[in-house]
Amino acid sequence: MSKPTVAIVGRPNVGKSTIFNRIVGDRVSIVEDEPGVTRDRIYSSAEWLAHEFNLIDTGGIDLSDEPFLEQIRQQAEIAMDEADVIIFLVNGREGVTVQDEQVAKILYRTNKPVVLAVNKIDNPDMREMIYDFYSLGFGEPFPISGSHGLGLGDLLDEAARHFPDKPEEDYEEDVIKFSLIGRPNVGKSSLVNVLLGEERVIVSDIAGTTRDAIDTEYEYNDQEYVIIDTAGMRKRGKVYEATEKYSVLRALRAIERSDVVLVVLNGEEGIQEQDKKIAGYAHEAGKGVIIVVNKWDAVEKDEKTMNEKTKEIRAHFLFLDYAPILFVSAKTKQRVHNLLEIINRVSENHSLRIQSSILNEVIADAVAMNPAPSDKGRRLRIYYMTQVAVKPPTFVVFVNEPELMHFSYERFLQNRIRETFDFEGTPIRLIIRARA
Repeated sequence: MSKPTVAIVGRPNVGKSTIFNRIVGDRVSIVEDEPGVTRDRIYSSAEWLAHEFNLIDTGGIDLSDEPFLEQIRQQAEIAMDEADVIIFLVNGREGVTVQDEQVAKILYRTNKPVVLAVNKIDNPDMREMIYDFYSLGFGEPFPISGSHGLGLGDLLDEAARHFPDKPEEDYEEDVIKFSLIGRPNVGKSSLVNVLLGEERVIVSDIAGTTRDAIDTEYEYNDQEYVIIDTAGMRKRGKVYEATEKYSVLRALRAIERSDVVLVVLNGEEGIQEQDKKIAGYAHEAGKGVIIVVNKWDAVEKDEKTMNEKTKEIRAHFLFLDYAPILFVSAKTKQRVHNLLEIINRVSENHSLRIQSSILNEVIADAVAMNPAPSDKGRRLRIYYMTQVAVKPPTFVVFVNEPELMHFSYERFLQNRIRETFDFEGTPIRLIIRARA
């Protein structure tokens, strides 16, 4: 099911990126004391108490004609359009400005819940600064301090109060849910149509024509599937259709509900940074992943082209070294019939569970072949491994001192597990814990 989405919106230089980083718990956004530094929406998953949600950091809304400020405003409007809750951030030290009032007028039109946060209230003596902001018409302002992390709990409590109720998942456990993600116009809808054998989804050469999230139930060889087609841009006001980075939020929502994710690349074009960003979300979410190179019919090739392209993809997507690669053409239907077979295999691997006794034999052999590392006379000792979850397969490794587990040795253990068991198409995760 899809997580709620929160957008942080406000004029430039009120501290949106600082608040974003505080909530996410990492320096994901660039923080500079210079207006306009955050030029694109930045997305991340966040968690507050029992609530998981997507968080969007936006560029500041500015209605002037300065270079790139119009694009920043468009980006913010897109984020607001997709958000379930909007945090409207203002600067308490500067009071209500004309720009704040302009942003408020935009927010009135969204008909979304808006939580007003007054930033830079660094101590209780400054609370009286918030009272002027009642005039913006969004109810009680919440005093916060991004630099000191004050007041964020109350702010997130209020935001969570407006989250939509979680819908119940309608599909049975053995139904395979998969989605196709990628940049606009790589042929996702065309591939869906070929798989379904009918023109179920509108196809156009204009990027961004898929309007709504479409769940298509489908059965083949007694296996039931749900194809989650990513939603396109819902145009509102002056939100422009050519905003390619919009595809990230669509992909996030589809990924959350999928078991297997097909990362679709355009075979006619080179690999772009956006391709890697979108694929990275599927990897981080722990989903099964297949890399699908579409429009292969349009590529001039010889007997070496496929191998060369495979090497190029592996070089760019190092984090997806486990993902199978398939070269297809939705136009000629070349190899598209192989997709469901690979989806079945990846889904099965994504749910694979290994007995603890077998796991520990593999780990014992691995340690005998490559002894665990030591540091300043202390040697890592691995006592036991057990699988604690599937989708993705997750293993807990009990050791004497977790800090002695170097990432390179953890990678070695992962590779040994992969060499022994068939985990093609799925990430695997190791959790290192001290034995009590």
